[in-house]
Amino acid sequence: MHKKWTIKHVDALTVERLAKALTLHRLTGAVLAARGIETAGEASMFLAPSLSDMLDPQLLLGMKGAVGRLLAARRNRETICIYGDYDVDGITGTALLVSFLRQTGFSCRYFIPNRFDDGYGLGREAIQGIIDLGAELIVSVDCGITAVDEALFCAGQGIDLIVVDHHLPKDTLPAAVAVINPVQPGCPYPFKSLAGVGVAFNLLVALRVALRNEGAFQGGNEPDLREWLDLVALGTIADVVPLTGQNRIFAFHGLKQLTNSTKPGIQALKRVAGVTDGVNCGQVGFRLAPRLNAAGRMESAVPGVDLLLSADQAESQGIAAVLDAANTERQAIERRILDEALQMIETSAGYPGCRSIVLASPSWHQGVVGIVASRVVERYHRPTILISLDDEGGAKGSGRSIPGFHLLDAVKSCSAFLKSFGGHRYAAGIGMRADAVTAFAAAFEAEAARLLSDDDLVAHLDIDAEVLPDDITPELARELKRLEPFGAGNPEPVLLMRALQVMERRVVGDGHLRLRLAGGGRHFDAIAFRFASRQVSGKVDIAFFPEMNEWNGNSTLQLRVKDLRPAE
Repeated sequence: MHKKWTIKHVDALTVERLAKALTLHRLTGAVLAARGIETAGEASMFLAPSLSDMLDPQLLLGMKGAVGRLLAARRNRETICIYGDYDVDGITGTALLVSFLRQTGFSCRYFIPNRFDDGYGLGREAIQGIIDLGAELIVSVDCGITAVDEALFCAGQGIDLIVVDHHLPKDTLPAAVAVINPVQPGCPYPFKSLAGVGVAFNLLVALRVALRNEGAFQGGNEPDLREWLDLVALGTIADVVPLTGQNRIFAFHGLKQLTNSTKPGIQALKRVAGVTDGVNCGQVGFRLAPRLNAAGRMESAVPGVDLLLSADQAESQGIAAVLDAANTERQAIERRILDEALQMIETSAGYPGCRSIVLASPSWHQGVVGIVASRVVERYHRPTILISLDDEGGAKGSGRSIPGFHLLDAVKSCSAFLKSFGGHRYAAGIGMRADAVTAFAAAFEAEAARLLSDDDLVAHLDIDAEVLPDDITPELARELKRLEPFGAGNPEPVLLMRALQVMERRVVGDGHLRLRLAGGGRHFDAIAFRFASRQVSGKVDIAFFPEMNEWNGNSTLQLRVKDLRPAE
């Protein structure tokens, strides 16, 4: 899909001030300014995130009550059950809490619902099973904020509940012993974009202080919470929350911990994923997280938690192999569903005039349709919902959206056709009768047509700065890497260079373009991933990121192309 390029405009004096104060290239200063960083102090904190800049966990509403109840459970030797979600955020949050609590003298087990049998979030049958196994306190992580009825059920069964979540609440909060969620009404914690595992980490910071005050670590056995930052980084990056503020601190230090982790499970996961050097956000998003996610998408997420908790090398390697196989299976199913979905779209009379895409099939795997919906959005830039039809007349779907279209609000407007729904601005899940799919699709299309303009259906590419050939040096490429970790909220910088002559074009790998470009007396090697179908010749403008390509011990400058077009 061709994109509309938009060059960000920044204040030249701000750029000059930042570059001078921190001895940076002016283009690095421009990128910082384009991200809203205006002072040298802000830039210093951004370039060198410090754990000392973590906000006080006590600012989280409900923290005092949660810590107090956990301390009582430890004193009374009560059994705690951590109730997590089945995605990477929930898996890492569960492993984080279970590992720390066990190490500090708590009796703790965990439960992860099965996507297909139990559904999302807290369920009555699961809660009853947890009670029957002897748990006296349930702590949810990455779920629970909407479990109003389930909280009442817990209370009726005489079991306490602590909710640790980051999702948007309903009008009524669960009647739990404590609710910790930065987006709940009245919470003074100023950073609202934590992942579930980030909320859980804040709980452990506060709990460690309370345990220290109670004399729990007089034997010199106080745990170093930095050892758990690998799990925090995994969940935070995988959940695609903005890597700014507190999340940037967690990702920055957590990636270092992931690189050097001594956890057998993390080491085994890195081995099967082929991650051998320093771990970055891309490797988390495309290699590590998909393998943790795969088991939960295909069957059960329990092996993912078992892997992260394992202290045995052989056991870890066996679990990692199972997760790797599940990921391979998931990839094959994903490719098949995507091919079928693309065929349905291209042969539909509705495309390209439609404002949305809603497709359904009885052969689609419920656990994979959300990933495929993301791929469809990338290709067609329209809000997309893909639906899996079951043998009993039911239908469950997963949707993804585009900027400017609040998916959950749109789904809610069509709720007359649904049995269940939930989600947020960019992702949502729905459940309905199969015979309601056609009517739902029509209502959803009407809502998209009402809200989306022609311009909304064109993907935008934000460009941080326009550059000349002489600006692009290995020194600049290395300096821009100081802005890592890149991800949601802090995307990889995009630079624009105009009127480069295409000297060489060849297809490499799985549909990629290797280019040799010339301009301003310079020659550049460039790689354009998944651009093999694009006709590239003559003079072109490119949107790109400069990087050092490491190969066989050599380091060479390379331009990684984000988009290109005929020179204007």
